[in-house]
Amino acid sequence: MATSYNLKEIYGNSISSLSSRRDEVEAQFCARYRSVPEKWFSSPGRAEVVGNHTDHNLGKVLVSAVSCDILCAASPREKTAEIVSLGFHAVHIDLDDLDPHPREKGKSAAFVRGVLAYLKKHGYAIGGFEAVSHSNIFRGAGVSSSAAFGVLIAQIENVLHLGGVLTPVEMAKAAQYAENVYFGKPSGLLDQMGVARGGLSAIDFENLADPKCESVPVPERYTLVLTNTGGSHAGLTAHYAAIKDEMLKVAAHFGKKHLREVRYADVLSEINPLRSELGERAVLRAMHFFEENERVDRAVAALRAGDDNAFLEQVRASGESSLRWLQNCCVPGKTAQPFVLALKISEGLMKEGAFRMMGGGFTGTVLAFCKKGTEREYGEGMAKVFGSDSVFYTDMRPVGTIELNF
Repeated sequence: MATSYNLKEIYGNSISSLSSRRDEVEAQFCARYRSVPEKWFSSPGRAEVVGNHTDHNLGKVLVSAVSCDILCAASPREKTAEIVSLGFHAVHIDLDDLDPHPREKGKSAAFVRGVLAYLKKHGYAIGGFEAVSHSNIFRGAGVSSSAAFGVLIAQIENVLHLGGVLTPVEMAKAAQYAENVYFGKPSGLLDQMGVARGGLSAIDFENLADPKCESVPVPERYTLVLTNTGGSHAGLTAHYAAIKDEMLKVAAHFGKKHLREVRYADVLSEINPLRSELGERAVLRAMHFFEENERVDRAVAALRAGDDNAFLEQVRASGESSLRWLQNCCVPGKTAQPFVLALKISEGLMKEGAFRMMGGGFTGTVLAFCKKGTEREYGEGMAKVFGSDSVFYTDMRPVGTIELNF
């Protein structure tokens, strides 16, 4: 079941730190459990390329796994699941107690308990495990460290106890359930699908039970540079929820459950009633949804045609729409605006390529496609403002959450 990809393909530029990370995880595992681990796993971060806040209304996205990851060593055990993330307290779950624990909301334990509960609820014969992990994914900064962790738990179960029967979609759904119901964050399925599936993927969520997924050619002439602007997603759940809720309210105005079921032309014809009922921001966010779906289609067509310039144009337009119409690049009422500052600085540094905000927004990570050979100049410029530890040079990773073969 272990991956057939070589480690260089999986880790790209970050392979230089893999050996030391592996040694540290194995040493901690051996010290804690008095045995060597039976299996190794890798669960990546993800880059949202185009398709910002569309998945929760059955929209379209273009998403890629990236080469930062959670590296994990694990072995099976019987009645409990335990995972130690280096630098954090151990999470210990009794398999006979999988109901939600309110005190675990917002904590890692919620993901473990929630994923196990989802799998058991859907008829899978779950088992316990002991695990040690190390992450180099920016936490709480829009690269989906939480989705990577949730899908990791599903893959550990998949390999240790389920014979590999779980599909990427099923693992993604388990992680999303844990995040929504146990962790307490109303995420769509984009993050989990990007992490579970890997590669550069166009995903259409119109049929949420069976999303349409297609692999898309990677723009080979560009390197990804991620800049963590220093904020955290903690305490921002209400702002994320408002985006989804306002879009759903626009759909409800037309008697529909999701915006995907509404025609853009109908929204335009009802602007004044919608303004009166829901306010202008809800209307603007709905406009963003429809236009973002069109941008995904154009970006995919450009990549398949080998037209990098047309692709980058859609990346830029997506970021601009998030800033102006979706309005998720700074926290309402706050003078701290590191995200917007990072976008402005990127504007001056970018020589050839494109940049945009990424993920849930309000704070977090800026994604830049830099033409190979220019990425260091861009990254060093961003590091002068946000710190060298906040700039990450990465690659689009061809696989999602997997068992590794060391």
